[in-house]
Amino acid sequence: MFRPLKLHQLLVDVSVAALFGLVALWSELSSGWADAAALVASTLTCLLMAGALAVRRLSPGLALGLAWLGAITQMSFGRPPIVADLAIFGVLYATAAYGTRLVFWAGLASSLLGAVVITGYLFLVPEFAGGRLSLSTLPLAVLVLVAAAFALGLSWTVGALVRTAIRARENRRAQERAEAEASLEQQRLRIARDMHDVVAHSLAVVIAQADGARYAATADPAAATEALGTISTTARSALADVRQLLTQLRHSQGDGPQPALADLEVLYAQVRGAGVELRVDVDPAPDGEPPAAAQLATYRILQEALTNALRHGDGGPVDVHLAWHPSHVELEVRNGTGTAAEARGSGHGLLGMAERAHLAGGTLEAGAHDGRFVVRARLPIGVPA
Repeated sequence: MFRPLKLHQLLVDVSVAALFGLVALWSELSSGWADAAALVASTLTCLLMAGALAVRRLSPGLALGLAWLGAITQMSFGRPPIVADLAIFGVLYATAAYGTRLVFWAGLASSLLGAVVITGYLFLVPEFAGGRLSLSTLPLAVLVLVAAAFALGLSWTVGALVRTAIRARENRRAQERAEAEASLEQQRLRIARDMHDVVAHSLAVVIAQADGARYAATADPAAATEALGTISTTARSALADVRQLLTQLRHSQGDGPQPALADLEVLYAQVRGAGVELRVDVDPAPDGEPPAAAQLATYRILQEALTNALRHGDGGPVDVHLAWHPSHVELEVRNGTGTAAEARGSGHGLLGMAERAHLAGGTLEAGAHDGRFVVRARLPIGVPA
């Protein structure tokens, strides 16, 4: 019976209804009344119509009932149309836009029946149109019927159009969620296959080497040492591959080849092509080919840091330093002073770089230092492939 509404929506509806009720009541009091019964009828009508307006979105069915009760009260005392009757349009709109299926059709029926009731009330009650319907008043009655049906029906029709738009938006969102879930499920299946291939093979090698080292330790210690080295190398390589798979899962990487160190020159050229004075220092250089996970994390972090320098920098030089050590890589990006927004951590770039470094098993720090914005990262690279 009651729809879920946010607190601010409920407060707005109640405030608008209260203001409307006060204006309608003031209008009635200003016009004067013949007796106490007329005052009571006008007050009750204003209160009922204002109440219907207050709950029109919270409970369209209840609002429709209150509006009918207010109209019946008004007609019972023979009161003419008043300002409070305007609430009926808002109620009919709400029944079509937010009501259940039953309330939806009840609103349509009320708009048609209401037009007939209004016409009959105005042309059959003694206080209006002489209390009779004749050939001379028939054209006017038909005109009133058509006008009332059009006005009430228009309010309901607008609500029905809004209802259709809401349903279409909800269906579109549901479709987007379904497509996203299907895409995510496909990604999970691919990751699961890769995990099975990487982990199963690596664990099989580790188990075989461990068993062999246990039996060979007593007879040939050198064989045991060699087996332990193979276990360490295999485990590190598997860990790097698993971290790469986790990175793909977190950042929705595609199935194609991932960026590597060879692609950094293209990235540098793009930054320089944008007019940035980029100075790159690599010392020491990598010895051999680092694991793919370390290359991917290094590339992505540099890419985001240089992108931030392009977006938030002051046009000054940007310094990039890479140090490839046997066990880890250190990278540092320094740009100009025009990065106040990023220094406050207001964007998502810093968070993305920190997550990227964490998934690779490393750390990342970013902030203002000596008047420049500095991004520092330390990523493990394990044993070179």
